[in-house]
Amino acid sequence: MSLRKIKIGIDVGGTFTHAVAIEVGQLALVGKACVPTTHTAEIGVAQGVIDALQALLASAEIAADEIVLIAHSTTQATNALLEGDVAPVGVIGLGEGFEGWRARSETHLKGLELAPGKILPLHHRFVDTARQTLDKNLVQKLIRELQAEGAEVIVASEAFGVDRPEREQLIAEAARDMGLLATAASDISKLYGLKVRTRTAVINASMMPRMLETANRTEQAIRDSGIQTPVMVMRSDGGIMSIDEMRRRPILTMLSGPAAGVAAALMFARVSDGIFIEVGGTSSDITVIRNGKPQVKSAQIGGHRLYIQTLDVRTLGIAGGSIPRIQRKGAQPVLDVGPRSAHIAGLAYPAFAEQTDFSDLEVSQIQPRPGDPSDYLKLSAQGKAYTLTPTEAAHYLDLVKVSGHGEANRAAVQQVMQAAAKKLQTTPEALATQIQVRAAEKIRPTIRQLMREYKLDRELIQFVGGGGGAMAIVPFAAQHLGFEHSITEHTEVISAIGAALGLIRDSVERNLINPSNDDLLSLRQAAYDSVLEMGAAPETIEVSIEIDTRNKKVMAVATGASALRTDAEAGENLLDDAALQSQAARSLHVNAETVSCLGRTERLSVWGATVTRRRLLGLWQQAQLNLRVLDQKGTVRLQLNDALAECTEIKALRKRLPRLVEQLTAFGDAGGLIPDVYLVLDRRLLDLSGLVEMAQMLALIEQETQGLKEDTPVVLLAVRKS
Repeated sequence: MSLRKIKIGIDVGGTFTHAVAIEVGQLALVGKACVPTTHTAEIGVAQGVIDALQALLASAEIAADEIVLIAHSTTQATNALLEGDVAPVGVIGLGEGFEGWRARSETHLKGLELAPGKILPLHHRFVDTARQTLDKNLVQKLIRELQAEGAEVIVASEAFGVDRPEREQLIAEAARDMGLLATAASDISKLYGLKVRTRTAVINASMMPRMLETANRTEQAIRDSGIQTPVMVMRSDGGIMSIDEMRRRPILTMLSGPAAGVAAALMFARVSDGIFIEVGGTSSDITVIRNGKPQVKSAQIGGHRLYIQTLDVRTLGIAGGSIPRIQRKGAQPVLDVGPRSAHIAGLAYPAFAEQTDFSDLEVSQIQPRPGDPSDYLKLSAQGKAYTLTPTEAAHYLDLVKVSGHGEANRAAVQQVMQAAAKKLQTTPEALATQIQVRAAEKIRPTIRQLMREYKLDRELIQFVGGGGGAMAIVPFAAQHLGFEHSITEHTEVISAIGAALGLIRDSVERNLINPSNDDLLSLRQAAYDSVLEMGAAPETIEVSIEIDTRNKKVMAVATGASALRTDAEAGENLLDDAALQSQAARSLHVNAETVSCLGRTERLSVWGATVTRRRLLGLWQQAQLNLRVLDQKGTVRLQLNDALAECTEIKALRKRLPRLVEQLTAFGDAGGLIPDVYLVLDRRLLDLSGLVEMAQMLALIEQETQGLKEDTPVVLLAVRKS
């Protein structure tokens, strides 16, 4: 019997640490475990990682040699910043002439606030390289001075150090030779902007001792268990990286709490376009997924920008355990829901109570914490303190179709809703509905803002719920706001699943004015090589490039899987054309007979339907082609409305692509605006939408198609930019 290929994901949360095992071939969950997070253990949260791993291996009967990858997400970097649990940093700034005068100021970061009341201890030295020769003796002298002042980690940062990193590297290597951890600013970011680059390097350095200790203990404990497989860590942009890379750049795990859940939405729930809402007990994280990619933004600390990318997550104080605020009189007793939660207020959920007798229920109003409103709902029965939450409301309205962390006590929900409604002079249906409406209205402004910022097509949006509290919020909110919805399978361990399935990812950014084709190819190669070095299989690596002309910046993002599924492993779940047509029709919201296959490659197929849209109050009708790209398992990899599709071969691309782009180029005061272009090629989907010139597209296509036969089929897809 052949061994299974198992990926293990571990999510370290504030309260619990979850572990799951995923069989690679079928993307099937074969085991899960949950243990308390070990904040106070001798080796910290690493102990919980090991405890969860051992419990998982035992319960699912997994052998060490079946495991192909272990990945875990962690909030440790974020918590370290919030709690001020960081190391004092010594900064050696470099510069000369007028640049040196500015560099002295921009490398001396005074009063760097990590969180309210948490100031990072910083010490500073500066070398004017026009007046002093930077050699090993001088560097060692400066480092000893910084150590005497209390610095435990060293940062080297030079004006234009991204162009000439040698002196930064000299300082970092000297510090390591002296037994200290060190960061060269140019290793963290290749972008200009000395102050921001220095700030980013300083934050990275400050968390290195704590993060490296945990990484070392976690890896050693895994190795002591007889497991030699690669150990990966979740990044803040939704990918994973090797534990060795985390030792060098721990800052990349900062603010990565929601990243694992989003990775699961992409890889496990197979969401290509939607709004992912991960619901806990106290808060919900909302993220946009567009064309199979989560949206990212620049991270900030204390209101100051950093040179790292994080998911664009909007966190709201509404969740499965949010407490209603009430008024004792009036037809609408529920004034608001949240942000205070039952857990923080020390109140229990009736949905998970052992008792079912609430005949002696008393209703009161409380102030959970100083500064909170004093009208939060408290229920007392049988000597115990409860409240109502969206969880009880959802169960009463029969909205809960899948369980999260446990089955509800339905009898208790019925009893408590009836008793509370009577006390509040309303009906239980009205009370439950009011709670759900207030919760949904807390989400509405954020959804509107995301749709506006990302220019989302309402027809392509669905809500995807994850987390233990998803059923308490997402079904009603979707219905109330007019969207379709789905809840991820195994929703209570969705973040652990995301850690297991996350793609190896890295991004490379550079400031380039009018980047040449060689610049773009060099940047692409750097991103490609990075994920390859971290263990991505070459056949799975995809690189997208985005050119930001306003900020004179180019970014290459590479992703790749750590192991390929074989055709035999994946074959059982492959769909035939009839099933793919049906799946495309569901996504397109049309009848299956109106959908046709417009082209296919080795692993992907393009399906489309022509629909008629009414404009100008119905006076004008316009036909448009809506497209879906599906893989062999029926996952929608790309959604495009009002698009064009054209089948061709690699040898004809240089002629066919310019003609298609010219056809869809929009002209205005700023000149021509070329369309978003995608290539469906062999088993890959190439995203060229971030490029701004035809020559750039052709250069990247040349690179991406090397080694492929001239008659390899390609499907060109394009959408005019508005």
